[in-house]
Amino acid sequence: MTVEQLSHFDTGFLQQVEDASRRYATRTAERDGHMEALEQHGILYADTQERVNNRLNRLGVDWAMATAIERTPETATTGTNLDLDRELVSTDLLVLERFMGRNDLIGIGYLEGGFLAARSVGRITVRSPGSSHHGTGFLVSPSLLMTNNHVLGSAEEAAAGVIEFNFQAGVDGQPQVPVVFQLDPQSFFVTHRDLDFTVVAVSGRSQDGQPLASFGRLPLKEAQGKAVIGELVNIIQHPNGEPKQLALRDNQIVDVLDDFVHYSADTARGSSGAPVLNDQWEVVALHHAGAPRKDRDGNVLAVDGTRWHPSMGEHRVDWKANEGVRVSRILGMIQQFPLSGAAAALRTELFAAGSSLHPAEVSPPTVLTDRMNGAAPQNTTMDRNGEQPATAGSVHWSVPLHISVSLDADALQPRAESPAAAPAHRATTTSYVGSLAGIGSIDGQSPAERDLAAALVNLAAFSARPYYDEAADLTARDAYYAGIHAANPTALRLALTQRLESTHERRPAYKPMRLLYPWVDLQPDEKLHGIYSGKGFTPEELMEADAAVEAARIGRWQEFMLHESAPGPEALEAELDLLEASLPFNCEHVVPQSWFAKKEPMRGDLHHLFTCEPPCNSFRGNIPYFDFPDFDEVVMHGCGRREPGKFEPSKGKGPVARATLYFLLRYPGKIGDEARELQRAGLELLLNWHRDNPVGIYEQHRNAAIAEMQGNRNPLIDHPEWAEQIDFAGAWP
Repeated sequence: MTVEQLSHFDTGFLQQVEDASRRYATRTAERDGHMEALEQHGILYADTQERVNNRLNRLGVDWAMATAIERTPETATTGTNLDLDRELVSTDLLVLERFMGRNDLIGIGYLEGGFLAARSVGRITVRSPGSSHHGTGFLVSPSLLMTNNHVLGSAEEAAAGVIEFNFQAGVDGQPQVPVVFQLDPQSFFVTHRDLDFTVVAVSGRSQDGQPLASFGRLPLKEAQGKAVIGELVNIIQHPNGEPKQLALRDNQIVDVLDDFVHYSADTARGSSGAPVLNDQWEVVALHHAGAPRKDRDGNVLAVDGTRWHPSMGEHRVDWKANEGVRVSRILGMIQQFPLSGAAAALRTELFAAGSSLHPAEVSPPTVLTDRMNGAAPQNTTMDRNGEQPATAGSVHWSVPLHISVSLDADALQPRAESPAAAPAHRATTTSYVGSLAGIGSIDGQSPAERDLAAALVNLAAFSARPYYDEAADLTARDAYYAGIHAANPTALRLALTQRLESTHERRPAYKPMRLLYPWVDLQPDEKLHGIYSGKGFTPEELMEADAAVEAARIGRWQEFMLHESAPGPEALEAELDLLEASLPFNCEHVVPQSWFAKKEPMRGDLHHLFTCEPPCNSFRGNIPYFDFPDFDEVVMHGCGRREPGKFEPSKGKGPVARATLYFLLRYPGKIGDEARELQRAGLELLLNWHRDNPVGIYEQHRNAAIAEMQGNRNPLIDHPEWAEQIDFAGAWP
């Protein structure tokens, strides 16, 4: 792809990367000096004394006390030669050690402050003809939002953008419903290319009438002393447009320039437009780019060592260090813009916000109560249709004037009889990849209600059946593979591929609620278990959860169709991707959908669909499997371990290996042509997991149930010994 073919977002980001790389390279000697001072003398001596004094003043500790505390042993008691009171030493030592990043013990208020700070951070989405992109942004006043210039480079681009708050998982692991606000550049828009920042106004009410004020703000403060070299900072972000994430105390400041600050980390990356915050949740900098690793030819490298391209997303760049724009420099530049009238008033409001209380010091109920009682933000605006925003206590419904209805075929309708009696024809409508079926209401039930009712009927019907009939399954297995012999590895692979395709007679659409949860993925204890975590759920739990997600998806889709005039295929696909990312089902494709462009029948093929709670699903993403030699050292919520380009699950290695091997046989040449997908080198890992984790009754039950529904079987479950005899390498492109 040529530079001319790249979007403004890509070209702007690449230019910022080049500039950041140049700055980083010219500061090598200074940075090495900072790190040497930090290692040999401590954080009080890594930065200039003026900057350290400013930082200590903000923490309420003077230089003499700080140096005395630093020299005091951790076991200090009354009577030391410093003659300091024990309680005073203990209290101030914890404060200073927290500041220095030497002590992981932090007051519980730290989490409360982080929660409030995170509410002000949202995902920016910009859709323009033929392209779309995401970034992170955060509220800096009651009416204004900040992000990068390369995210929103013009007022026209901002007018095509929205920001979504609450695009994240809740404390129960379930996705929250995002709250979407239109950007309002006509009221305020200031941008600067060299400092890579944009400040833009946001509509006072969301698309469903919620007040912007309820999401607080992260004020920008001109005061010095928010962070020094050696200090750890936090980044709240939406990397690659994903749900909100937090890099917690994993970035260390390594250098401070006139306009920029550099910070590095082993694993955590920044995201364009994200706030960089200290431990007091004050904004230190605006993240915008970094210094990437490059090959000998000067090409930027991806985390897996391949050549990086903008289509991979900035989160896949192999960064040496991140770079943020200093808040004090941004504020100084904003002051220089010639503004008048309402725009000047909004700028005054921005600086007033920086001198007011930090969000962590404001009681959220007070803010919410003011707004719910009808107090409007200072920048109250009409909506895009010229109507007043909904008032407190009112409900605003957006009803589409035209609704397209696409229903599944009979094979997917609720049936009380055995699945063996299901008709042998495919679903009759697949009008658009990932399309939302059944929008509208039929027989007084919404699509989500119908799916839930069908799932419960299926659950009741299947409960009367034996979990696994071994004798009947062995008979079915022998009949299925009749005529197939292991003559040679290639012939065996080709024969199995032909058999799997020809017997794949029924191809249900992707609806885990209907088939996966009521029967296919049930474990012997009659529960569903997360494939990566092993966590147990009742079928009803996940059915109801997915029904709620489906209802939310349809509501969001209707809102999208109402506000978009004649959206093209690219906009439709982008919206569908957004819905699936923000409102995921409790289901995992062990072969990620992005590897096969969400096409059917791969998307709905039950052989590689497994129960998986959204946090684990999101944690794995579309990363290939990997074996870590020290796996037990880092495990996230029981899901597994992840590093750039590598993921090892805590549970389910045998089933996911056999499901992936099935996919290679059933869909040869469909995956593995890109570096971020399953490569041939990963075959040995799958075969090892297959050998080390033998087939059990759970997989035998799954295989028999899927065979009744789809018609085809998984050869690796029926004949585990064939794994060593099949030429899997021939299944790659």
